[in-house]
Amino acid sequence: MVRGLVSKLVSRSLSVAGKWQQQQLRRLNIHEYQGAELMGKYGINVPKGVAVSSLDEVRKAIRDVFPNESEVVVKSQILAGGRGLGTFKSGLKGGVHIVKADQVEDIAGKMLGQILVTKQTGSQGKVVSKVYLCEKFSLVNEMYFAITLDRKTAGPLIIACRKGGTSIEDLAEKFPDMIIKVPIDVFKGITDEDATKVVDGLAPTVADRKDAIEQVKKLYELFCKCDCTMLEINPIAETSDKQLVAADAKLNFDDNAAFRQKEIFALRDPSQEDPREVAAAKADLNYIGLDGEIGCMVNGAGLAMATMDIIKLHGGTPANFLDVGGNASEGQVVEAFKILTSDDKVKAILVNIFGGIMKCDIIASGIVNAAKLVSLKVPVIVRLEGTNVDQGKRILKESGMALITAEDLDDAAEKAVKAYK
Repeated sequence: MVRGLVSKLVSRSLSVAGKWQQQQLRRLNIHEYQGAELMGKYGINVPKGVAVSSLDEVRKAIRDVFPNESEVVVKSQILAGGRGLGTFKSGLKGGVHIVKADQVEDIAGKMLGQILVTKQTGSQGKVVSKVYLCEKFSLVNEMYFAITLDRKTAGPLIIACRKGGTSIEDLAEKFPDMIIKVPIDVFKGITDEDATKVVDGLAPTVADRKDAIEQVKKLYELFCKCDCTMLEINPIAETSDKQLVAADAKLNFDDNAAFRQKEIFALRDPSQEDPREVAAAKADLNYIGLDGEIGCMVNGAGLAMATMDIIKLHGGTPANFLDVGGNASEGQVVEAFKILTSDDKVKAILVNIFGGIMKCDIIASGIVNAAKLVSLKVPVIVRLEGTNVDQGKRILKESGMALITAEDLDDAAEKAVKAYK
């Protein structure tokens, strides 16, 4: 259920070469329990809860945090949406359960260490290393709330719907008029009028209206002060004691703000990310993993995009976006090859370098050394042009390695596709 509505309402993906392209996150994503803790610091109403990673911690939490609770909500923690309707590979249905206090240990034990598959994880799923235990509220109404960045208005956009829950995407498709969108002037900030429009869109039935308006303002304050790119609460709910409560917490943060949001970025969980992207970040490489068969290593984002398009044009599918930049070292080239060859789906590698600042002889040396280190088992197609191109081609030729050279980009893409088909 998460993020689906936002992705339908606001363009947020790198869109190249068609449907094979999967949504890639280029921003920090944190777990629900971390988001709830952050919201609490800004005065936003959240359930009492604690994250646990072992059965000993579960027992301690029940004893210390929920001694008088008859029921507890047990939520698997993965960085993907659709947990409630997901299925564990062990067979357990649902990543979110409301159970009696004496059943918490049993259900948590069936989640911890297991792989949960949802509509957003893909068939491989994600491992559950923590579960979030939180108090069960008596909810009388569930709604949807989100703040994201809107290219059209060049500022924050608040999205509200009077209906929330697991079917929010379907609801948005069938009843688009139920979705309220309130653009916020980033220079003025959120006004009482803006917050009132949002509350009108939520249409609370029992929650105090003034308090609800203040909660919306606090959520916007968090969004701005923490450099969020998205904040989503599904559901934001009314309780029987007339409170507006964030019963869910999903936040993304702008990677460019890492230097001033050190505490938040320390929450990153690499175990939930694509290991190829984690390795690339350590090597200071711009890498996004895709699901094709042709690994790409290119210098320059524009040339990388063009390379991916031409691969698709010739009947292939790119396995990644990889920009080594304008001044990559030979060591970075070696690391790039290690990342490309670590992907079992890669059947061929296409290197496309237009030497300007990035010299062709450095790339060529890196290719040769990488090929020796990683024992290449797939064909490598190399197209070099620009600064020191003759030296680069000579290095490749004298290496004695079975590298396929290409004269231009079309030739390279055609040879790459033919190499594995």
